[in-house]
Order: sequence, then C-alpha cells, then structure tokens
Amino acid sequence: MSDNQTQLLKVEKQDAASPVFVEAEKMFDKISEITKETAARAYDFFVERGSQFGTHLEDWLRAETEMLRAAPARITQSKDLVNVEIAVPGFKPNEIEVSVKDNVLIVSGETAATDKKEDETTFYSEWRSDRFLRKLDLPEIVETDDIKAILKDGVLKLTLKKMAAVEAVKVAVRSA
Repeated sequence: MSDNQTQLLKVEKQDAASPVFVEAEKMFDKISEITKETAARAYDFFVERGSQFGTHLEDWLRAETEMLRAAPARITQSKDLVNVEIAVPGFKPNEIEVSVKDNVLIVSGETAATDKKEDETTFYSEWRSDRFLRKLDLPEIVETDDIKAILKDGVLKLTLKKMAAVEAVKVAVRSA
C-alpha cells in the first residue's frame, strides 16, 4: 500500500461480527484523549490523598484501572500471517474500532455510557469500565488491504497478512 500504509482501511461489506476499521490518526487522537483523562483522574487521587508525593505511580495505575477495562491479547504468527486475539467480553462489533499502520495495531472499544449521579463521590469501586484501548506492536509489517476481523464469544480474532518481503535490487552506477 502506498503512503507508508496510512490510507483509510475500508471494509465494503461488514457482517454482523466485524468491527469498524478507522484511520490510524483517529486512534492516535483517542490515545491522547484517554491519556489526558487518566492524568486528570490520577491528579484527583493525588489531591484526595492530601497531595502526598511518592504515590504518583499508584495514583496513575488506579486511574487507568478505573478508566479502562483490561483486554488481554495474544499474538501469534505463521509464515504468511499474524494472528491476534483480544478478549473483549460484553462488546458488540460496532462498538470496536481497529486501525493498523506499519506494524502497529490499535484496537479500542466503548459501550454506551451509563448515567452517573453528579451528587455522589466514589469512595471505592470495582465496577468495570465500559471501554478499552490496546496499542500492540506486531512482529512484522502487515498488509492493510485484507484484514479479517471476527468477534465471537467475547474474543476478537484478527488475521493479518504479512507484507511481502521486498528483494534488494542491484543498481548499476555509471560515471557522468
């Protein structure tokens, strides 16, 4: 694919079990937005602790856990394919977005937001977030034209074809 594989991934006919493919730039913007939200929430935890220094990492991890659902992933490869499985139970195909640029895969999902009561402050919560975001480095650069993505039983399975190796070309040098 030309332009360093930054073209929009298009799926002409999406079946009911396929996620939405989007531009990599949109996904990088989403990563930036979620990072800012996580930083703001981590700062809230810092202030709630009385602005005690030395707990930055704990505050960040607590905020990240509250903001994003865990989505465990497995990446395997064969001679021609890279296979990715991501556990995303509770998400529908149209709630998942996938982007690939070079050897970077970004997958995110968000379910419909629930109503929050503005007059309450959360002291402790084990409720899971309604969104996830994974940025994964793939072992090879992959084709972006024919990506297979199926969501079944809470597991997103992506099959990506490896980019064909470009053979070195010998160039003759002539004098002018």
